[in-house]
Amino acid sequence: MSKLIATAAINAAHGLFKTAEEMLDKAIAEKGKDFVFEFPDTAFYLPQIYAMTAFPVKTLADMKVALEMAREMLHDAPEDTLWKPYLGEALDSGMATLFCEEIILAMRYLNGQEPATDPETGYVYNGFITDTIQRNLGIQLVDGRMPGFAAIIGAAPDDDTAAKIVRELQEKNILTFLSGTAKDKNGNVTNVTQQLLRKGVELGWDTYIVPLGPDTEHTLYALDWSIRASMIFGGNKPGDYKANLKYTKDRVFAFALVLGELDDVKWSTGAGAINFGYPAICDTEVPVIHPTGVCTYEHVEVELDHDKIVQRAFEVRGLKVTVEKPPIPVSYGPAFEGERIRKEDMFIEFGGQRTPAFEWVRTKELEEIEDGKVVLVGTDIEERYKAGGRMPLGIVIDVAGRKMQSDFEAIIERKLHHNINEAQGLWHMGQRDIVWMRISNQAYKDGITLEHIGTIHNTMTHNRFKSIVDKVQVTLYFDEKDVLELQEQARANYKERDHRLAGLTDESVETYYSCLLCQSFAPSHVCVISPERLGLCGAYNWLDCKAAYEIDPTGGNQPIEKSTVLDEKQGRWEGVDKYLQSNSAGAVESLNLYTIMDNPMTSCGCFECIVAIIPEANGIMLVQRGHTGETPVGMKFSTLAGTVGGGTQNPGFMGIGVNFITSRKFLYADGGIKRIVWMTKNLKERIAEDFKQRCEEEGVPDLMDKIADETIAEDSEKLMEHLANVGHPALEMDPMF
Repeated sequence: MSKLIATAAINAAHGLFKTAEEMLDKAIAEKGKDFVFEFPDTAFYLPQIYAMTAFPVKTLADMKVALEMAREMLHDAPEDTLWKPYLGEALDSGMATLFCEEIILAMRYLNGQEPATDPETGYVYNGFITDTIQRNLGIQLVDGRMPGFAAIIGAAPDDDTAAKIVRELQEKNILTFLSGTAKDKNGNVTNVTQQLLRKGVELGWDTYIVPLGPDTEHTLYALDWSIRASMIFGGNKPGDYKANLKYTKDRVFAFALVLGELDDVKWSTGAGAINFGYPAICDTEVPVIHPTGVCTYEHVEVELDHDKIVQRAFEVRGLKVTVEKPPIPVSYGPAFEGERIRKEDMFIEFGGQRTPAFEWVRTKELEEIEDGKVVLVGTDIEERYKAGGRMPLGIVIDVAGRKMQSDFEAIIERKLHHNINEAQGLWHMGQRDIVWMRISNQAYKDGITLEHIGTIHNTMTHNRFKSIVDKVQVTLYFDEKDVLELQEQARANYKERDHRLAGLTDESVETYYSCLLCQSFAPSHVCVISPERLGLCGAYNWLDCKAAYEIDPTGGNQPIEKSTVLDEKQGRWEGVDKYLQSNSAGAVESLNLYTIMDNPMTSCGCFECIVAIIPEANGIMLVQRGHTGETPVGMKFSTLAGTVGGGTQNPGFMGIGVNFITSRKFLYADGGIKRIVWMTKNLKERIAEDFKQRCEEEGVPDLMDKIADETIAEDSEKLMEHLANVGHPALEMDPMF
């Protein structure tokens, strides 16, 4: 290792230790050593310290203990007491730096200085990344939409270069975190966040560009995020530093782009990141570090050409990114899905109750359509489009294929939303006959035409459904008379589809499907998906898996032959058990689909809801991801989630998709929906219509009113009072165990 870099890293670590110690001593003097602190919405305390040591930092006194751990890393203690993996004092100092930075940022939160606000623009940075956000990203992490992660530290030579680098990362669907400052080519101290804001680039989770804070220390939030992935999805335990660091190296595909000159704090933070296996590419002349045994990549590398810096980072990290882009004059990719087109930025819009609009996928015979054809139907189309404003729009997508089935129409239709939203400057909302779409002024200036709408659907339908779709033809209608007439035909087809799909039950099929996508993060987890039980992330139902298997027979969704029924009530089949045993590396031997009390399904970490037993109420509660309040079991969602995820079976607790709540098979063996004694108000509102229908079917039409929420009770004592007062049926049911 370079003596220059090692010296800088060690010096910075000592400086950060002193800063953390001073801030902590001051806080203890003001608030007392027993003052409780926690980062927002996390079950992992100070995540870096917790993952490495298993020590839960709950109070300022605990921080003092953790700081002493950092002190030990900075001194010449005997080797067996040094923090591992041991590659010299520089790497130990790097880990000490991360401990100190975590405590410093905690102190800033305590003092109301986090999330930071940019003094130049007034922009409020993201700050700490919550568990909820991390779990929301779960499905994107495993289905290929988000293949890697970049941390940009510092500033580009100019605003245009900053925008160019970030746009390239967006086009390749890389989630990008921003932190730190540097001097630009004019000698001004700035950062990439400010540079992007000056260029009008939209920032935030929806656009895959997340400014964490203006200082190098804010990079710690990204490292906290990555180490939590090991515990949330990988099921690795706090304190098992070897497993946690191996996980980040092998499964979290992250790298850093360090722009501008480096200072001691950047060197020291980088030394800490080496322990995670993360390489860094710099645009300034620096020595190369090869820490054999931890990071198989160069830590820093000379790369002055900003046109090639992103590609070089991919090569060093081993990322292979393939982007399928339609032939249109704007950028394209999932990172642009989150962009919003406000009224003042809008050139034209369709639907949204302003004009009639719909989307309809129809199955045709191969000889009936011409592949790749886009047809525009209407009067004075070009003139009306050039005038901007509003237009009716009917989109009919005719598909044909030897493996195409009518059941796949709805699946292709759902992807139309993504097809349009992934184009920069195009915005889409809704589906079927409640579509709303906008084209921005900039996209129009860049050359987007109405024909491009058809081109996008044509190209992406082929790309996404290549194994079941052989031909695609798109027809766009713009005259209101035609749109209204075809809309009625489409509605009749929607209704027919819904009726057909409603008849699908677990008993009516001989094959279920697995979802193994999350095994890239949770190796022992297997989702078993049936017609009446969707995946716990809420993104995949039985038909989705059926189509996915047709598209990619070797992919993450595989058929499971049910075979002999072992327990009809609890939902156990011989074929399902055999599949689980062989595809969970023996970690799971048996599964009951319809109960949480005996061998329930495992969870990875990206579940929409948690079901948890409340023994004293003889019932269960439901809490959705994102709820930050207390629950009657004495744990918040984030804490509950920490016990449910990681691919293990936990009787009495289970992660589920929201729509499973209104399934007839929901906890069928445990008594079904009548066991629900508490659920969050937000969840009640979300499922109200379908849930009330289920209550009617179960003969308890007033059940929703008897189920408590956080406005009625957040502890078991008040919950029991409420249940007794309203006469909840769970109190009269057989004991759950």
